[in-house]
Amino acid sequence: MAVTRTPLRLIYMGTPGFAVPALKTLIAAGHDIVCVYSQPPRRAGRGQKARPSPVQAFADDKGIPVRTPKSLRDPEEQAAFAALDADAAVVAAYGLILPPAILEAPRFGCLNIHASLLPRWRGAAPIQRAILAGDTQSGVTIMQMDEGLDTGGVLLSEAVPITMETTASNLHDALAARGGPLVVEALDGLAAGTLKATPQPETGVTYAEKLSRDEGRLDWTRPAPYLARAVRAFTPWPGAWFEHDGARIKILEACVESGSATPGTIIDDRLTIACSEGALRLLTVQRSGRAAVDAESFLRGYDLPAGTVLP
Repeated sequence: MAVTRTPLRLIYMGTPGFAVPALKTLIAAGHDIVCVYSQPPRRAGRGQKARPSPVQAFADDKGIPVRTPKSLRDPEEQAAFAALDADAAVVAAYGLILPPAILEAPRFGCLNIHASLLPRWRGAAPIQRAILAGDTQSGVTIMQMDEGLDTGGVLLSEAVPITMETTASNLHDALAARGGPLVVEALDGLAAGTLKATPQPETGVTYAEKLSRDEGRLDWTRPAPYLARAVRAFTPWPGAWFEHDGARIKILEACVESGSATPGTIIDDRLTIACSEGALRLLTVQRSGRAAVDAESFLRGYDLPAGTVLP
């Protein structure tokens, strides 16, 4: 049965690939995207050419006006935002702080698509932190934004399981795909007057700190289950890795095995490494500048015999 909805005037605010599917869904639902906000193009590649964000590139292709301010604190920028006369702003991984004048300008305020089940994992890296902590589920929350860090009231949420095969990459894609339909449903409810935000509980709050590049280096003095989760949480970035004789070796897949030795010791000919508890068997690895290969193929071309102790 077709859904009858009133098209809304929307501002869309997002930057990375995570935010593109929801923008596509809003357009397909018939809403009028009057403007897209994204972070300014950044220089990348050998030529250091300025490249638009994935959201800007998509909007440009669709002929949607795009603004890329460095900040939203300028009164003139805030006035231009208010002049768009939007019913709502939808925000997904935008990357800039929204001052009160921005939050209050649209008729229904600003709705955020957040990649966790709030209040768990407020902050910058909810997908990776959920996997690293051993959570059994993640999800998408549609939040009515306020001035706090992901503290606004919850409009809707949807859970997604985290399994032993879940990586940050495939969880990212699963949550990105669910964000669009969920925010469309939330907008329908707001427009019809049938949906109100529920304040977040004060218990169960956790913060997902931003990832650093160095976090990908595996510490063999940690338990093997933690390191297995780290491999999945840090795929694709910053990547889980270790060093041997100055070479950095990236781990793309790994599993927990039984075994005991000094942490960092390779204990067999299958690239199984002792940890503080149990052992981590490396399944798929990649040397810098080389293709990813399975452990057996890797060991045919790289000498890492049993008894080697890794740093």
